[in-house]
Amino acid sequence: MSNFYKIWLIFDPRRVFVAQGVFLFLLAVMIHLVVLSNGVNWFENAAEARSMAAE
Repeated sequence: MSNFYKIWLIFDPRRVFVAQGVFLFLLAVMIHLVVLSNGVNWFENAAEARSMAAE
């Protein structure tokens, strides 16, 4: 457990963090595109809920 710092002697921290950021951004974009392509539209659902509540 005390030797985990040695991983940074193998990998450059700047490249690791940049790669992690790029990966997480692309993952978020992919998830949003999948959800939106399944016909889930938050704006239309919210508008319908508002119009139902107003009646």
